[in-house]
Amino acid sequence: MIGETATNRHLATVTGKDAITFLQGLLTNDVLPLGQAPGLVWTAFLSPQGKYLADLFVVNTGAALLLDLPAGLAEDVLKRLSMYRLRADVQITPTTDLFVTRGLGGSPEGGFADPRHPALGWRRYGTACGTPPRIDWDSLRVANLIPEATVELIPNDSYILEWGFERLHGVDFRKGCYVGQEVTARMKHKTELRKGIARVLVSGPIEIGTEITAEGKAVGHVFTQSGGQAIAYLRYDRVSDTMTAGGAAVMFLEKNDA
Repeated sequence: MIGETATNRHLATVTGKDAITFLQGLLTNDVLPLGQAPGLVWTAFLSPQGKYLADLFVVNTGAALLLDLPAGLAEDVLKRLSMYRLRADVQITPTTDLFVTRGLGGSPEGGFADPRHPALGWRRYGTACGTPPRIDWDSLRVANLIPEATVELIPNDSYILEWGFERLHGVDFRKGCYVGQEVTARMKHKTELRKGIARVLVSGPIEIGTEITAEGKAVGHVFTQSGGQAIAYLRYDRVSDTMTAGGAAVMFLEKNDA
């Protein structure tokens, strides 16, 4: 078992008799089971226009209900959530007493399998394990087409279905209404998404965000890279054998399959 304390996460506790139903009405995934038993759900918080604001984990540890947020987005998300609270009996309180440990191999006691993909191992909430980062998470993300907040996933810009949230178990189309649900449902029922996440080969290092072009036309952008491969965002109808980005050759390998 390999584990390390995540240094880029922010935790908040959620309390009050309306906590679960409050989150259920705002987030893209079904969190109602967390009102019955410990568990971990990956989900997203969207704008009313259906655009990504943040992705997060909601966890019932058995002792507390927590939000596990990207540190760089946490302040804005918690502020927005408080705007929706109105008269609901819900309190959301940032905590510095708990930490996220994540790792590979067998899950420790109190750990939960990362619901996005088996390659991402487990997450545990409690005291810091004290070990420095040792796991090449970027390599795992590239190999399995898993986007990251503020790298691939840009607030007020990204649409979650184009970034694989259905394949990664981050959205539930049977749960009912949530903020941004109407736009997301419309995209789901299109015959096929024209743009989205893809894995590509790159012939050399490229700055994150560099535009991909082919025959003078914009095709997309390159993001996280590892081992000569990268996560890209592409217009699928413009993919060709002549793509380049920042002087490097780009070759299409596969697109999101959900």
